Amino acid sequence: MSAPASVPALPVTFRPARTRAVLYTAGIAQLAALTAIALLLPKLTGGERLSFVGTGLLILAVLLLLARPKVVARQEGLTVVNLTTRRELAWAQVVRVNLRQGDPWVHLDLADGTSLPAMGIQPGIAREAAIRDARALRELAENHGTGDHTAG
Repeated sequence: MSAPASVPALPVTFRPARTRAVLYTAGIAQLAALTAIALLLPKLTGGERLSFVGTGLLILAVLLLLARPKVVARQEGLTVVNLTTRRELAWAQVVRVNLRQGDPWVHLDLADGTSLPAMGIQPGIAREAAIRDARALRELAENHGTGDHTAG
């Protein structure tokens, strides 16, 4: 991540679109399959049929949770939504945006000395898009806050 990117207009939302599409598709497909099995197997009791559908709904819920992460950049700052947490940050709190080789997602170095994972930008199955998004987020942090221009 060394070449500067053009700064996107605010507000902008970063999320792993391909990963979300795969998770949504897999969740709906498995729910449909389990529901079809529950309806087509002749010897199942009502409770067994219900457990098939319930299992499908539970798996769908987990996959939707995995598809939740995003990073929303606004004029006032960032909203980082991970699997089960949501954190609001002012631009001044973001010191550096990191996406190093092998990282599963972007990490934000914060002014208080901590690091916050930003799972909304993850190279998984869309590496180039994640690198582009990380560069854009870095540019936004540098232009709107106290971002470090030497971050690596």
